[in-house]
Amino acid sequence: MVDVILGLQWGDEGKGKIVDYFAPRYDLIARFQGGPNAGHTLYVNDKKIVLHQIPSGIFHEKTMNLIGNGVVLDPVTLKRECESVASFGVDYRKNLYISQRTHLILPTHRALDKASEMSKGQEKIGSTLKGIGPAYMDKTGRNGLRVGDLLDKSFTTQYIKLRLKHQKLLDSLNFHEDISEWEEEFFEALEFMRQFKIVNGEYFVNDRIAEGKKVLAEGAQGSMLDVDFGTFPFVTSSNTISAGVCTGLGVAPQKIRDVIGVSKAYCTRVGSGPFPTELEDATGEELRRVGNEFGATTGRPRRCGWIDGVALKFACMINGVTKIVMTKADVLDTFGELKICTAYKVNGETTNEIPFQMNKVKIEPQLQSFEGWKTDITALKKYDQLPGKMCEYVQFINKYLGVRIAYISNGPGRDQLIENLDKG
Repeated sequence: MVDVILGLQWGDEGKGKIVDYFAPRYDLIARFQGGPNAGHTLYVNDKKIVLHQIPSGIFHEKTMNLIGNGVVLDPVTLKRECESVASFGVDYRKNLYISQRTHLILPTHRALDKASEMSKGQEKIGSTLKGIGPAYMDKTGRNGLRVGDLLDKSFTTQYIKLRLKHQKLLDSLNFHEDISEWEEEFFEALEFMRQFKIVNGEYFVNDRIAEGKKVLAEGAQGSMLDVDFGTFPFVTSSNTISAGVCTGLGVAPQKIRDVIGVSKAYCTRVGSGPFPTELEDATGEELRRVGNEFGATTGRPRRCGWIDGVALKFACMINGVTKIVMTKADVLDTFGELKICTAYKVNGETTNEIPFQMNKVKIEPQLQSFEGWKTDITALKKYDQLPGKMCEYVQFINKYLGVRIAYISNGPGRDQLIENLDKG
């Protein structure tokens, strides 16, 4: 069977550490969507590393790692990332597999991304400019190049044809940038990629399932950035929810067992777009400072606010979440008062539903206050040791969502995770 780990907010929930924590229990970790705009932060031997495309199980010697067909892959980023992984003494070639059907991000995709974002002016969506959107557009437009095409003698011809098509688009946007260095890096990285085990990803996953192996599907970004169900148009270009596992790896819905949703104890967002519980005051600044809320991939300061119960319940519903991991709970240790959004007031009417177009209506979050625990929880190991006020906070969320918080992360370390909160 396949278990899933994915984000329930706008990304940046700390999924990397959680996947790394669960990885030893699984035989295969598979990324099912997204591109190098995802940054999963891990601490290995107390050293920080950020993975953008390689699944977070790469540091576990007995765990296989698959980049699935739902991912868009930047060969240059992959090469750099492999070099970083190798610096930790890990032989990435041993356990890293790539699906033939995975689409490639070309240098011209990055140029198109930049040109498109610049043309939007004040209506920018906050793209990371890594070419993800244009690569997915070529996928749905049936123009894209895939990893399996590398094995075809006509690859260069196919590349030139697509590059010319992109150049016409760039000319129409009156965008000019010398991408010759990008191209040089790109073709070097393609040669580097030929050393990998390029496989029929869907057969690879299903064969492992048939053998009784345990598979963990790793998501990127967060549910509220899903191209269908997120805060459109301020979303990513793929399906970040659990349904994306089926199309992003080639597994049937009945193969999915647990859906483990990851949520911070508060809320953050990078880039533009609606954020009903955002705190644009000293409290928001304090959350950013204490939580070190800066993008793992971009370094951009994250917008911070209270936990949004309405959005979280929506994410649990569309993903079929069976258990929750609450991360960065220790960030709230110093706050005297905490708040949870339990409803929206939209145009004067109270609702528990996510509006169709969040950026076109006025949303007033209805907040419920809780007394903070004002206790350092970073060294605690068991639920019974948690402060009473924190237990009240957790229990309220459990009841509101109808899904149990089964794990609480109380620090960045691998061992800072309180398990099996049955009493929660």
